Amino acid sequence: MTEDMEHHYRDIISALGEDPNREGLRDTPQRAAKAMSFLTGGYHQHLDDIINGAVFSSDTDEMVIVQDIELYSLCEHHMLPFIGKCHIGYLPRGKVLGLSKLARIVDMYARRLQIQEELTRQIATAISQATDARGVGVIIEARHMCMMMRGVQKQNSSMKTSVMLGDFRDNLPTRQEFLNLVYS
Repeated sequence: MTEDMEHHYRDIISALGEDPNREGLRDTPQRAAKAMSFLTGGYHQHLDDIINGAVFSSDTDEMVIVQDIELYSLCEHHMLPFIGKCHIGYLPRGKVLGLSKLARIVDMYARRLQIQEELTRQIATAISQATDARGVGVIIEARHMCMMMRGVQKQNSSMKTSVMLGDFRDNLPTRQEFLNLVYS
């Protein structure tokens, strides 16, 4: 796969009017192909493998929140980065998820060509599926290079998306508790 990408990156460099054989660019097609493979590695991961049995019985029924999980993704429209953080909350129903698995779920879906709205939904759905939680809330705050580096070039813009499932959607005090804890 990376060999095909190397060839295409070499063609792109040539199409830009550059010499892909000059010293500074000679290894760029290979490096770019490896970088793109890493940045889109989520396509080769699956939720069950990420979870890897790290769902544990627990009597905890109060809200679990992990916030400020950094994420790096590529927008599917321009293949430019968007960078931000993810806040996750869930209400356990007899099971809790290993802490690092939340960050791994974020990374798995972020390392695909994405739109932020869908990324937020994928993370919430995966956590709900893995834990059978009474509710899940996910908020992502990100800055999009496609809006900052090109197009309207708005340097201070950011985007917030949220997905609320179960009690986070249906129970206003639960939703408010989550939002208060994340933004306090």
